[in-house]
Amino acid sequence: MNKLITVQDHDSLVVNSANLIDHQDILTPLALRFIEMLTMNFAEPLQQRLNARVQKQAWIDQGMLPDFLPETAHIREQEWQVDEIPKDLLDRRVEITGPVDRKMVINALNANVKVFMADFEDSFAPVWDEVIQGQRNLRDANQGNIEFTHPETGKQYQLSSDPAVLICRVRGLHLVEKHLEYQGRAIPAALCDFALYFHHNYQVLLDKGSAPYFYLPKLQSHQEAKWWSDVFSFTEKEYGLPQGTIKATVLIETLPAVFEMDEILFALKEHIVGLNCGRWDYIFSYIKTFKNHPDRILPDRQAVTMRQPFLNAYSRLLIRTCHRRGAFAMGGMAALIPNKDPQKNTEILQKITEDKQIEANNGHDGTWIAHPGLATAALNVFDPVLGARTNQLNINRLDDEDITADQLLAPCSGERTEVGMRHNIRVAVQYLEAWISGQGCVPIYGLMEDAATAEISRASIWQWIQHKQLLSNGKLVTPTLFETFLAEEMQVLKHELGETRFEQGRFDEAAQLMTDLTISTELSEFLTLSCYEHLA
Repeated sequence: MNKLITVQDHDSLVVNSANLIDHQDILTPLALRFIEMLTMNFAEPLQQRLNARVQKQAWIDQGMLPDFLPETAHIREQEWQVDEIPKDLLDRRVEITGPVDRKMVINALNANVKVFMADFEDSFAPVWDEVIQGQRNLRDANQGNIEFTHPETGKQYQLSSDPAVLICRVRGLHLVEKHLEYQGRAIPAALCDFALYFHHNYQVLLDKGSAPYFYLPKLQSHQEAKWWSDVFSFTEKEYGLPQGTIKATVLIETLPAVFEMDEILFALKEHIVGLNCGRWDYIFSYIKTFKNHPDRILPDRQAVTMRQPFLNAYSRLLIRTCHRRGAFAMGGMAALIPNKDPQKNTEILQKITEDKQIEANNGHDGTWIAHPGLATAALNVFDPVLGARTNQLNINRLDDEDITADQLLAPCSGERTEVGMRHNIRVAVQYLEAWISGQGCVPIYGLMEDAATAEISRASIWQWIQHKQLLSNGKLVTPTLFETFLAEEMQVLKHELGETRFEQGRFDEAAQLMTDLTISTELSEFLTLSCYEHLA
């Protein structure tokens, strides 16, 4: 059933949904009017920014390397700072991330962390009903009345008296929301997520001394940051709020963005509170950016750790840039999850500790975890380092040697192995099957996999095929080898998961998607673009 919502005589927003009655508490006339206003003003400028991405990538494909922009050198050289950080965001030493289902929201807000990043992006498959329910869950959480009863066990979940601060991560600028159309075109998904969260939560947040906080993913340029600043300023004016009420943290998870961090902070100066090392997407972006460069091919995913020089340089530059400007420098995700086996769990906690020690000692103000069971391990690293401080803004790293473009682009050492390739296939197929089935965050082989880690898995194989790489055992990576491995690994999955689960799932569909993504002559920009049409 379609319903036409007309806000002005010459403009219209169409909601394509079979459940309008069930959604009417979220898709209110005022909320839809706001979405339409944002789309009228910002959809076309966004398309211009996306076109600029394509042009820049074309230059890199032809041999140009990313570098710091000469035309914005004055921004990097001048002394300035971002606006004041709100009090409830001054301590972000451990943040938990996860999708917006009701149980997860409650458990995450109750976890021993400072912040919960509620995710409509990489750990979320945007089934329309779940998009709406996710907005409802966040609204209820901010109002303090969210509850959940498990339908099978009867266990009840309620919000604690002192929950974590909630930050909403909207979808990336490249994604659309097909259930909302403006003038015959699907609207930007980022505007849908932002508008609904802001509209339904800004007042209750302001009333309790907080404000609407957002994580902004996958930006590639300071012009895209300026686009978001314009969206925020327009919204504040429309709702009669002081400029700078809306606050955001930007994920630096694309290779082009790492060269424009000062400029991104400056473009969002009134609204930004920090940058985040989105390491998994950053690794994927490295592959995607250099897809035509045979001298910059990554090894097995497991070898690409924060100890690799190009990733360590990225972390240190982010800290130096942020702290010079009075902004937070957030660390990246620990994708490991607890294990019921005590010995294995001890090993996991040790890996978490080592990973977080690198971040804390580098000067990050906080870090990410994917599971409440890791909160204490992360806190045990950051608490002693911080001491009486709530953050590390005093660590400026100005005595470090300048980090150069060559360091940020340095090729990565490590082997490409058959074991690694087969592992990538199994991980990617399982994740694709889960995503098209409506689940965007999946525990696989001890890691909490999301779209970013699945992207690395499939893009690595594509890169090895395109550049005719040899595995460590001498096998040449070709489409035929991939298809052979895929067929064999599908049988492994059937054995691991059980025939009933395998046959009832969508694994054949996922295998076809994996094939299309992996052996195509062009690297698909994002797997979620290919998978979106498979969602309700």
